[in-house]
Amino acid sequence: MQDPRISELAQQLVRYSTKIKKGEKVLLHLIDVPDELGIALIREVRAKKGIPVLKLDHGRLSREMSMAASDDQYELIAKHQLAEMKDMDAYIAIRGSHNICETSDVPAAKMKTVMKHMRKVMNHRVDKTRWCVLRWPHPAMAQQAGMSTEAFEEFYFNVCLLDYKSMLPAMNALKRLMEKTDHVQIKNEGTDLEFSIKDIPAVVCGGHYNIPDGEVFTAPIKDSVEGVITHNAPTVYQGIPFDNIRLEFKKGKIVKADAGSQTKELNKILDSDPGARYIGEFALGFNPQIMEPMRDILFDEKIAGSFHFTPGQAYEEADNGNRSQVHWDMVTIQRKDYGGGEIYFDGKLIRKDGVFLPKSLHGLNY
Repeated sequence: MQDPRISELAQQLVRYSTKIKKGEKVLLHLIDVPDELGIALIREVRAKKGIPVLKLDHGRLSREMSMAASDDQYELIAKHQLAEMKDMDAYIAIRGSHNICETSDVPAAKMKTVMKHMRKVMNHRVDKTRWCVLRWPHPAMAQQAGMSTEAFEEFYFNVCLLDYKSMLPAMNALKRLMEKTDHVQIKNEGTDLEFSIKDIPAVVCGGHYNIPDGEVFTAPIKDSVEGVITHNAPTVYQGIPFDNIRLEFKKGKIVKADAGSQTKELNKILDSDPGARYIGEFALGFNPQIMEPMRDILFDEKIAGSFHFTPGQAYEEADNGNRSQVHWDMVTIQRKDYGGGEIYFDGKLIRKDGVFLPKSLHGLNY
């Protein structure tokens, strides 16, 4: 018997997140997920009279393709995948992971080759289609979160099926506030950072792009970032785990980067191209169901009382002009249980210890 929450999730993705309409072509990209989920999504797209297109991937096979990646190989792959993406109106990706470190031993040069060519496919998907991306709760994810499989599945569905619509008024209030703001200052242990977001749009994420969701993002003016930031949430990028990343900025550029034993790997990624040492996104996270990091960015960037600062590519909707094959959301949690912290907009304290102070934003507090 199929878990009824799978059908509920499929309905949310098709009817709310991507709003599929009659005749629209929808690419369903499934990676290491059960057939039942794919069947539910196909049926939901058909119920809305859309046209489902199915693409299946597997983590270990993707690793093998990347291990000896060449320009000829990935130029060809990107050419065909871009043509496919250009033919789509919407994209729904559900990504399982038996092992979050599956690509950790792919040589950095090979990963750079993959990202160089595949970035154009990702950019078109993000900028030109209605899209939604989410994880699938494998036991490996439960292990990352330090939870039993059953408890994690319950957490997963509670988070993914959150009533995002009810949070939209407060999200829109935060968007308006950010779009009126020039100077931002962030302070917490190991962090004293300032930058400008003047005249750059802010974007509400209320269950339409990623599931789980719960953030509003913008971008700093590219050369305005000054100071130091320390990220207290663990992260994984290109299959490599990192902890306690510390970055120093001058005129927008990361001039020093440290991650303990992984400092060398961190700097290899930041040296992928010139844009990787500049910031492409600044976002405030506030999903009330997500309290602890689990090295999965689709969850961690939405943690209640967090913000993330992103070396690399800027989004077209909030564009500061930065271009890179890298887009790495690095998270800092500012709740009291993580040491606290403050965020100021034009000198006014907006959030303290992870709690929004303006009345119009109280609907975003955990």
